[in-house]
Amino acid sequence: MNFKSFLKLVEIQTKAASIVPFLLGTFYALYTYAEFSFLNFLIMLISLEMFDMATTTINNYIDFKSAKKKEGYGYESHNAIVRDNIPEKLVQLTIGALLSIAIIFGIILVMRTNLLVLIIGIMSFTAGILYTFGPVPISRTPFGELVSGFVMGFFIIFLSTYIHVYENSIVIFNLNNWIIDLSIDLVDLLKIFLVSLPAQLGIANLMLANNICDIEDDVANDRYTLPRYIGKENSIRLYSLMYIKAFVVMIILIVFDIVPLITLLALLTFIPVMSNIHKFRKEQSKDRTFELAVHNFLIMNVALALSLLIGVIF
Repeated sequence: MNFKSFLKLVEIQTKAASIVPFLLGTFYALYTYAEFSFLNFLIMLISLEMFDMATTTINNYIDFKSAKKKEGYGYESHNAIVRDNIPEKLVQLTIGALLSIAIIFGIILVMRTNLLVLIIGIMSFTAGILYTFGPVPISRTPFGELVSGFVMGFFIIFLSTYIHVYENSIVIFNLNNWIIDLSIDLVDLLKIFLVSLPAQLGIANLMLANNICDIEDDVANDRYTLPRYIGKENSIRLYSLMYIKAFVVMIILIVFDIVPLITLLALLTFIPVMSNIHKFRKEQSKDRTFELAVHNFLIMNVALALSLLIGVIF
């Protein structure tokens, strides 16, 4: 397997779905708490990206093993294992190596912080594995959008904030002689949840757009995703509505002074996002219009992240 095949196998172009929330949480910690640990930042980044690549590889491997229809719908070109004739054993070794690196760096991060990071890490790892693996992977159920949005949106942003401020804010977690001492600042936690909502909605829409484009393939392979339950037209309406909700949340963040006032400029991204929505409503294609969901996610959330960074600087 050459490097190009590896990048296709892990779908490197989709890693923005984890990188952007990670940066959002980091910049939020800097803006709100004026705290930053470079070493914790680097350790979590490595663990996060290794795990993200591992779950994508597992998903491609499961698709390869379980597909009933192995021609048409772009199957031969979309799945790197088929396209580049990657040996199954090599794919399995790749999954094992990526997971091992993710776990090692995750343990290091826990040792530098506290057990709450371990608990959320285990929950995230479990959700990530069950998302693509098991008797009924979550990605093949109507709950794929909800789970992917919450885990990759909220959990990543919370953890990438928490690793910088774990000692004295948001959530204080201690375990002494099997007695748990837990203190939660509900206001701060709610603020982080609101900041994470545009990312949650954008990531959920990545999954939804993917399932809308793959609906014929899913029917052929007995995958019961959300669009199969609510129909293609209702799915497209939901896709549009979730972007609108994301902008409403951004307005709430500005009004309640959770993000800097310069975030008003980020609202201008509504124009290109609506243009992309219109294009997707006209055609739903994995090759030609799925990438519009990626563009929308990046446009909205990079603008929000940059507004936080500018707020830190000025």
